[in-house]
Amino acid sequence: MVEEQGNFGILVGGGPAPGLNGVIAAVTMEACHKGHKVYGIYDGYKWLVKGDPNLLQQHIKLLDIPDVARIHFNGGSVLRTSRTNPVKDPNGVSNAVKMLNSLGISYMVTTGGDDTAYGASKIAEMAEGKIKFAHVPKTIDNDLPLPHNLPTFGYQTARELGSSLVKNLMEDANTTGRWYIVVVMGRTAGHLALGITKSAGATLAIIPEEFANKKIPLAHICDIFETAILKQRALGYHHGVLVIAEGVSDNLIEEDLKKAIGGEIKLDQFGHIPLADVALGKVLKQEIERRFKTRKEEFRAIDIDLGYVLRCADPIPFDQEYTKDLGYHAVNYLLSTKPEHQKNAIICVFNGELIPIYFEDMLDPQTKKTAVRRVDIKSGLYRIARSYMTRLEQNDFQDPALLKTMSQSMHLTSEEFKKRFEYLIA
Repeated sequence: MVEEQGNFGILVGGGPAPGLNGVIAAVTMEACHKGHKVYGIYDGYKWLVKGDPNLLQQHIKLLDIPDVARIHFNGGSVLRTSRTNPVKDPNGVSNAVKMLNSLGISYMVTTGGDDTAYGASKIAEMAEGKIKFAHVPKTIDNDLPLPHNLPTFGYQTARELGSSLVKNLMEDANTTGRWYIVVVMGRTAGHLALGITKSAGATLAIIPEEFANKKIPLAHICDIFETAILKQRALGYHHGVLVIAEGVSDNLIEEDLKKAIGGEIKLDQFGHIPLADVALGKVLKQEIERRFKTRKEEFRAIDIDLGYVLRCADPIPFDQEYTKDLGYHAVNYLLSTKPEHQKNAIICVFNGELIPIYFEDMLDPQTKKTAVRRVDIKSGLYRIARSYMTRLEQNDFQDPALLKTMSQSMHLTSEEFKKRFEYLIA
């Protein structure tokens, strides 16, 4: 064991993801093996930004190997988490630096999504090199642009559990002859919704990338869903499951978004619409049922939100192993004396080997925040996923029998139906 030189700190920010405890365990074990103290800081940046040493002492824990040896099997975070934005809190960044210095922390590991990484980058700037940062990226949204298309930890576990649950709903839909609307997480990207849909064989997915950052009316989403129902019926099936990414709410025009929220739009500390307050599934269900009712036809859908169900699941072996690699490399990057390892960095691992990405290289040049990896709807991955969905497609207009059956369901002629919905496949 080497002589102790500087303490480690570790905190968790943003929403939970399967595997957080694996990172905490790996960082603690590797840092302790190297002879360093490790302070676990509770609730993300929440107590650091207060600038109160006495308050901070109540919300830290000196971690040792026996404390963390088996926590990597469990979901959630033993250090809890919060969405505190140090940049928005008065003197939050300078207070955080002062508090970390008071603990003798020379090396800081943060784990979270893009907002947590942004907070870490601002604290690192204020520390002026006295505290070295390594950020371990996590999000079940899988929307950070990691090299080699690496997944963010937690995504694979969330997809596996989500796929299992949607598979059960598919069977229930088949048994009872009904439709389900399943909302899953994905603020800016539809990786999780698409991955679950493809794995479980759900009827269709709707993701934010389809709308290319454009503002659309709720009617647009309802048109996609309604025509999918009509096509499924024309093919002889009277049931199905729609999986929709919650981030589609960000694409709604303001009037429809207010309707979905049930009032005025209030942003969180990071300037985001609080998607947990958007009743996307419920609003979509009500509008679809209303449309069928106007045609004097009974139709019922059931909306289910899987958002919070997936975040604290016990990690599957993939994420158990992955997070150990990430935590190990985070510690060794921070302790490295190599010239190329002296900057604050985001830790990535490919085939077990470290790939550090400097904070500034992850920033979007326009937003100055962490860049986002979105689903490429022109890619083979998306094209294959679409091929398995039941959705209105261009060749449906070339099938007179299918077109007639769908049109008659809406009391329209084939030409009226085509004119009404051809914009969906333009």
